[in-house]
Amino acid sequence: MRRGLSLERLSKQSRVSRAMLSQIELGRSAPSVNVVWKIASALAVPFSALLSVYPGKSPRVLHARKAQVTSNHDSSFSWRALFPREPRRVTEFYQLTVQPHGIGAAAAYAPQTQGNVVVASGSVRIKLGASILRLEEGDAAVFDADVEQIYENMSSELAVLYLVVTFSQPLEG
Repeated sequence: MRRGLSLERLSKQSRVSRAMLSQIELGRSAPSVNVVWKIASALAVPFSALLSVYPGKSPRVLHARKAQVTSNHDSSFSWRALFPREPRRVTEFYQLTVQPHGIGAAAAYAPQTQGNVVVASGSVRIKLGASILRLEEGDAAVFDADVEQIYENMSSELAVLYLVVTFSQPLEG
C-alpha cells in the first residue's frame, strides 16, 4: 500500500477483515458502502477518493472507437466528450461536429461557467443569447456559457470544433 500499511494494520484500524481487504485489493470483491466508509475513515481520506475511476497520475487514453457520440434529432450536430468521467471536475472538453449547413444547440450551463471554443475546420456562426459570433477555421472565442449556444455550419463542408467548458465550482459526477 502507498501509505506503508500492512493489510493487518489496516484491518485493525478500519475494523474490516483482512480477508475482505485482500479480496478488494485483488478486485475479487465489491465492497459495500459501509466497508468503503470504514476504509476511508481509517486512511483519513474523503469517501469519494476511494470511489474515483482515476487510479493515479498515469496517462489515460480515451479511444475514439469506444467513445460515446451523441447527436441531435437529425444527426446534423454531434458531440463527444474528450474527458474521463471522474467524481469531481472543473473542466469538460468536447469535440463538436456540425454537418454542412447543419445546426445544433447546447443548453445553458450554470452561472459563472466559461466556454472556450476553437474551430478546427469549416466556418460556423454561434449564437450566444443576443450575441452572434462568426468564426472561421483557426478562430477561437471565449464566452459566458450560461446561455443556450446555437452552432450553425455556414459552409458546404463539415465543421469540427473543440469546446472547453470551465465551471466555477467542481462539478460532481
